[in-house]
Amino acid sequence: MATPTDEMKSTLNYRRYDEGDGQWDDFSELIFVQDTSHKCPTYIHKTPPCQGSCPSGEDIRGYLAIARGQEKPPEGVAWEEYAFQRSTDANPFPSMMGRVCPAPCQDGCNRNDVEDFVGINSVEQYIGDTALANGYKFEAEADTGKKVAIVGGGPAGMAAAYQLRRMGHAATVFEKDPHLGGMMRYGIPNYRIPRDKLAAEMQRIVDMGVEVCTGVRVGQDVPVADLEKEYDAILWALGCQNGRGLPIDGWEGTSNCISGVAFLKAFNEGRMKVTGKKIICIGGGDTSIDVISVTRRLGYNAAAGNPEDVVADFSINHDQALADAAEPAEATLTSLFTKDKMFAAEHEIHDALHEGCVILDGVMPLEVILGEDGRATGLKVCDCTMDGMKPIPTEGTERVLEVDLIVSAIGQGGDMEGLEDMANDRNLIDADKFYQVPSKPGHFVAGDIIRPHLLTTAIGQASVAVESIDHYMKSEEQAKRPKVDVHHFDLMNKLHEAGLDPEQFDSHDGDLRGTASANFAVHNFEDRSAQEVVGSSDLFLGHFSFTPRVLRGEDVPSADDVLGHFNERLILLSEEQVQAEAKRCMSCGMCFECDNCVIFCPQDAVFRVRKDESTTGRYVNTDYNKCIGCHICSDVCPTGYIQMGLGE
Repeated sequence: MATPTDEMKSTLNYRRYDEGDGQWDDFSELIFVQDTSHKCPTYIHKTPPCQGSCPSGEDIRGYLAIARGQEKPPEGVAWEEYAFQRSTDANPFPSMMGRVCPAPCQDGCNRNDVEDFVGINSVEQYIGDTALANGYKFEAEADTGKKVAIVGGGPAGMAAAYQLRRMGHAATVFEKDPHLGGMMRYGIPNYRIPRDKLAAEMQRIVDMGVEVCTGVRVGQDVPVADLEKEYDAILWALGCQNGRGLPIDGWEGTSNCISGVAFLKAFNEGRMKVTGKKIICIGGGDTSIDVISVTRRLGYNAAAGNPEDVVADFSINHDQALADAAEPAEATLTSLFTKDKMFAAEHEIHDALHEGCVILDGVMPLEVILGEDGRATGLKVCDCTMDGMKPIPTEGTERVLEVDLIVSAIGQGGDMEGLEDMANDRNLIDADKFYQVPSKPGHFVAGDIIRPHLLTTAIGQASVAVESIDHYMKSEEQAKRPKVDVHHFDLMNKLHEAGLDPEQFDSHDGDLRGTASANFAVHNFEDRSAQEVVGSSDLFLGHFSFTPRVLRGEDVPSADDVLGHFNERLILLSEEQVQAEAKRCMSCGMCFECDNCVIFCPQDAVFRVRKDESTTGRYVNTDYNKCIGCHICSDVCPTGYIQMGLGE
């Protein structure tokens, strides 16, 4: 969990060793002869916890190193473009993710054990927006002749199309809605995701040669059998755009009881420009926050009629005149959990309160109160405590809240109409560990239709699914997925990029008893990134000084100014601010060229590699004729890159 801002400490007291740790445990170790030790430095590449916590597996450490100037781009490539290339190896939507991803990477950041996490989202937003401003493009590989049908044009479907084109496979996207984007377009308000930037990130993928068929529903407009005949594989990336109703009396069949998904879609399609006077949303996640925040921005106009009509009837489009004459609306969120345990991001809760929303936490719904016309007029609630995920009502706290519209934001489900043969008993689609649909060869699945989760989760699943599709179309056996399944930094690729490829190995040339003087091997380096995530206990945290996080500005309106306020919320950092924030990255699991090991080695055994032979991951080396195995270099390595090995 990230360190709360008000608990951050400006005085650091890190110590690697406690009192007494400097004493030998027994007499034999006390008389240890150092110069007979077989232990010498080995340079170990591990996955940083930011990347290990990222469901799409972005090389976050890599693009932060590029932003701060430590990892150099190839000649003629700007650092912004190089960082864009590194970022989008895993995720083609840096502009979107930098804005709306809840950032599990920041919760996992080892810098939380120093003072506060690195603002990864803010750097990613800069990378994404700069890429759009400079017109950076994606490149597709030469066509392989293989074709894949992708059902769904949301984050999972479009990420899959992107990865397929990078492999040279043709991709056709079938999307039931008029526009691409899925929940990024229809489920998140425009002040959080600017529509021009969303469209541009989608178009950049289409420009790779992706065919798009919008307004087409597979299973109704196009039979599944036709896709099976025409394409080599099918990826199901339907998403979950059906909201769940409340399991309480009075909900079912009541016209002004709707889902949060339907509410936000009506708004995001531009049809709903005003809403009810008193809105209650039941939830606690980001969707519920979006519902009440949108309500405060839209306001209320009695001339618009019942607020649910525009949600239910797709032919209704509110006139702008209704919005121009709107009055402030009351927006209330009820959550089973207290604010500190709600699933919504902390800053989203804070912003909603600042905008004049009311949050009743520790409250559970009991019953929808109906009027004579059959519409809901109130919601009966009571206080509650939580036993795990089960609410326990508090007797004597029952009351009725007046309401014009009740919105349920307690989860989402799949719309499998016409695809019943694909659905499981939860109305989702089953997947194996390779994201293949069991018992359906050639069918693969990714995203919320497996289990609703984060946008970045859907994108990560799409990447794995595409690898599985590639193996399937090549009739290759599926390899076991690595323990740490992410888009890792590859030292061999970096050496190739820098013109430092190892020489061709010749078994008939020279002494093969060792490789210390040979150039056909990468010496004293081990890549454990597919197996290990480096924790803060492996770092020398004492190297890092207290450095406050560079915060993005936010345009969050007050309760008095929120009506009609649809300006983008997050303010982009400047290049200087981005580079300053990137310098806070501790480069966990990878050398960041601090020279500690060179400076503190008492034998001068650790040395810098010659500049014309140096690149990221190959900055220092060891003279093993001088090394006595004292392990000082390992102790003072801030990033946990050095471990004592090569013997015993």
